[in-house]
Parts: sequence; C-alpha cells; structure tokens
Amino acid sequence: MGTDVSSRTFTREDRQRYRERMQRCMDALGTMLVEDSFSFPRQQMGLEIELNLVDGACRPAMANSEVLEKIDDPSFTLELGQHNLEVNVPPRELAGNETLDLERELVSTLASADDKAHDAGTSIVMIGVLPTLRQEHFERRWLSNQPRYAVLNDRILAERGEEVALSISGELSPLPGRTGEKLAGYAESIMPEAACTSVQLHLQVAPDDFAAHWNAAQALAGVQVAIAANSPFLLGRALWHETRIPLFLQATDTRTQELKNQGVRPRVWFGERWITSIFDLFEENVRYFPALLPETGDEDPLDVLGSGGTPSLTELRLHNGTVWRWNRPVYDVVDGVPHLRVENRVLPAGPTVLDTMANAAFFYGAQRALTTSERPLWSQMSFHAAEENLYAGSRHGMSAQLYWPGIGWVPPDELVLRRLLPLAHEGLRDCGVSDEARERYLGVIEARCLARRTGSQWQRETVAMLEERGADRDTALSAMLARYVELMHGGEPVHTWPVAP
Repeated sequence: MGTDVSSRTFTREDRQRYRERMQRCMDALGTMLVEDSFSFPRQQMGLEIELNLVDGACRPAMANSEVLEKIDDPSFTLELGQHNLEVNVPPRELAGNETLDLERELVSTLASADDKAHDAGTSIVMIGVLPTLRQEHFERRWLSNQPRYAVLNDRILAERGEEVALSISGELSPLPGRTGEKLAGYAESIMPEAACTSVQLHLQVAPDDFAAHWNAAQALAGVQVAIAANSPFLLGRALWHETRIPLFLQATDTRTQELKNQGVRPRVWFGERWITSIFDLFEENVRYFPALLPETGDEDPLDVLGSGGTPSLTELRLHNGTVWRWNRPVYDVVDGVPHLRVENRVLPAGPTVLDTMANAAFFYGAQRALTTSERPLWSQMSFHAAEENLYAGSRHGMSAQLYWPGIGWVPPDELVLRRLLPLAHEGLRDCGVSDEARERYLGVIEARCLARRTGSQWQRETVAMLEERGADRDTALSAMLARYVELMHGGEPVHTWPVAP
C-alpha cells in the first residue's frame, strides 16, 4: 500500500487478470527460492514509527500535510488519518553500536520534527492510541489527502457492505467499585484504523532462515504486547491494555457477521499454523483473501526472471499490503537485488525513544535465540496457544497469564525475567550487538518488568488518580496526555514515570 493506486471501478476481467498475474508471481517466487536468488550479505534491521499530532489542548490536530511540508524530511510520510505521520528509519546493521547510534538519531530527528510541528500549532506524540480521539474524528473527511487511502476505504466498505462495527469490552476499571467499561458502536469509514499507531520492526533474513524467524516472532507476540502495552483508552473508555489489537482487526474487517460465523478469515490475521517457508504465507494470502485492489502492472514476472532480471512481483506485493498479519512477510527489491524481511507489527508507538529501542532489542535478541535453539519452541507449543497469548497479553498486560513450554501458565513479567531476558542477552551477543547497547536496552526491559509498569499501566493509574480528585473522564484524559507528552520528551523510560501530575 506504499504506492498510489487508481480510483477506477474494477471489472470482473480485472479480477481474473489479477488472479492470473498473482499466480505467475507465486511461480516466480517459488523458482527464486529454489535457485537461492536472494541477497543476504549481513543481518539488517529497519524501523517505522507511526505518530500522532495534537493541538495545544491535546486534541487530535488534522494537519499532517502542513506539518509534513514544514518538516521537509523524506524519512517522514503521511499515514491514514490527517492526525498521523510516520517516520521511516533506513536499514542498518544490527551489530556493534548501531542501535545506540540509532537511538541518538531518533531523539534528534523527532525533536527537530516536533519543533517544526509547533510552527503549525501542533505537537508530535508517540502513543499506541491517542486517548483524546472522539467519534467525530472517525469521519471519512479526515482521511489523509492521498488517493490510496480513499480507495482502500471505499474498497473495504464495499466488501463489507455496511458500516464498520466496533465492539470491545475492557478490563475492570482501576477505580474501586466500578465495573469494566465497554465500547459498542459503528464508524462510517476505516478511520478507526488511524487510531492504531504502532512501531514496526523489520529484520532482513536469509530465505532458509525465514520460517524460523517468523515462527519465533509469532511465539513472542503475546509477550511483546504484554510488557510494552501503551493503548488503554479509546473514545473515552478504559478498554484493553493494548486496545490497538482488537481495534485494528475490527477497523479493517471486510466480513459481515454471517461470514464471521462461517469462519472466514479476517484480513488482520495472526495466521493458523507454523510455517516451513515464506512461500507458505504468500500462498495463504492468495488462497484465502480476494483482491481489494486488483490493479495489474506491465511486468510479467516469469519473463523477467527468464531473461535474468529481478521481478518486482508487483501484484503479489500489493496484495500482501492488504493482508495485515501481525508478523508480515516482505519481499522487496533494492538496487535490482531481491531480499526477504520479517515485519513485526504488534508493538504500539512510544512511550519514549528509549522504550522503543528497548522493545526492539528485546524482540531481536529473543527472536535470534529462539531460532538457534536445538529444539525449536514451536515444536513444543501449539500455534493456537501462541495466538491466545497475543490476545491475553493485549487484554491484561502485565496481569496476563501466558502459556510457555516447560513453565506452563505464567505472568509475562515472570516469564521475561526467568526465561526470555537471558535468551535475549544471548541472542544479541550472537548478533554481535555491543555489550553497552545490550545492557542499556535489556536493562530497561528488566526494570520495567520488576516495576510492572508499562505505558498503559501509567496511563490508567494517572487517569484514575485524576478522577479520584474530581476530574471527569475527558478532563482527566487531556490532563494525562499533557503530562505524557512532557515526560515523553524528557526521555526517561516509562517505568520511572511518577503517577502524580
């Protein structure tokens, strides 16, 4: 979805041609995998951070085009909603002090962008779900001014045939005596998706290693969200610790209730099995999901491959961009050379750059250790258990009970401290990450687990305290967000943040 698409009406001939072209893409990809046509000179990481814009009252600021013009930096791009931006970090090696250098660059880049955003009367916020969003911000008119977003919106709603349904039941209120809060309603557009701002971690891998890295990422997903949750509020209600997870699923769901009852797969998808090749994932995408944007290019991938070139696999990549797996396979071509990446999409944005880097280091380290284990974890754990861990971690945060082979049911903080943190240290050493970087970032994860304090927990406790002092929910959310922005720019990790305003 990174390129523009036409807004024309697609015919049955378009769909048939697109289906045939995707099959040729699959044939080309299969040949390339057999012939080992992929580049893998060294392990490289990449990073994308989705951002929010707020005004002086901490309300959503629908001004991303103006802010983007003022920032004037190609690493920043528009995102779905007019209150969203995204910053893309160019790929770099994982080894050495690269992560420390990246942290410094991100702090400087975001501070500079925020200064320029101030010229437009806005501020930049890294947070999983902006807590001051209201129902009116989900109207179609607030889609960013790029054709692909309007086309995607119209195609999803056309496939669904009715409005987007939102239904999320939250945890018990942090205030004594209150029952859990619920959200039930509808949206006329896919703008609720714009409420879901995430960090996306990329790791370039060799084709033979892809399956192990993807399986490891799937196994870690529930732990990731549990210890990094930062999205507790939506439309004024306290819901899941990582409300992004159910919200993103519902905002882009093309299924009617009847199709859900039949077991049709959602386009925001965890998957249904461990894999043996990246081919398995692309094959599932083609087999299970009808094309949302059946637009074909001029390239015949088998002809390009036969003449010694590198096919772009345009149709397959476009289709892959409309199946939102929590760990997505990526085929890409840079300077005529193809490579493969795992794109990890489960983490929320924020709270700070240091927290973001710590989350990334934990993921890369634990993932690497699991891929090099003598007995793969996924041979000891059902795929369903990994999926249930994702939803338990998202809903309950540090209070979740997760299943882990050899331990059984365990809270995420205990699982990390006892089992996964030592593995993450081992994995980062194996990746060649410097001791200074490894100790800095994994030290943050250790301290966060010992304190049992995520961004979500801090938000909930701060709002509860403000309400106990007499503030209504809207006032409490705005005051909490103002304090959040202040502490975010202070740069100290969230487990150190005081609750008192």
